[in-house]
Amino acid sequence: MPDPNFAAVSSSKRHVLVDADACPVKEEIYKVALRHQVPVTVVSNRPIRVPDHPLVRRVVVSDSFDAADDWIAQAGAPGCVVITADILLADRAIKAGAMVLAPTGKPFTASSIGGAIATRAIMADLRAGAMGEAIGGPPPFSKADRSRFLSALDEVLTRLERETPR
Repeated sequence: MPDPNFAAVSSSKRHVLVDADACPVKEEIYKVALRHQVPVTVVSNRPIRVPDHPLVRRVVVSDSFDAADDWIAQAGAPGCVVITADILLADRAIKAGAMVLAPTGKPFTASSIGGAIATRAIMADLRAGAMGEAIGGPPPFSKADRSRFLSALDEVLTRLERETPR
């Protein structure tokens, strides 16, 4: 049976979908999206506090593997901006026509996603063969990452506003 929440997402020309469980920039998303008057849907496996605002809503999915990713991938469409650090979700969202930003502000695009997937696979192989040695993950999230994200999201929403008829 189709999820009624998808209709609300698809009825909006512009929309921000947030892969929220480990997202370090939720407050920044609210700030920029609300300034642009763009609806935000926060998708997670557990309840997360969201602002009490008519443009912000929370969707809690089951805790099954990839449930949030599946919801976001199904809801993603042209005019949507997906915020995620998950490279495989980014790939699915791009294929659905959405724009995708990492929490660091780095855009995932049709031309860059293949390299990101390949790098992810190489790193997984390296971690699997590390035999007890720690292989570092991504660097700690910084103020520069936060600033870059704010700028990137503002730029993407401004571009969508110009390109999307109301």
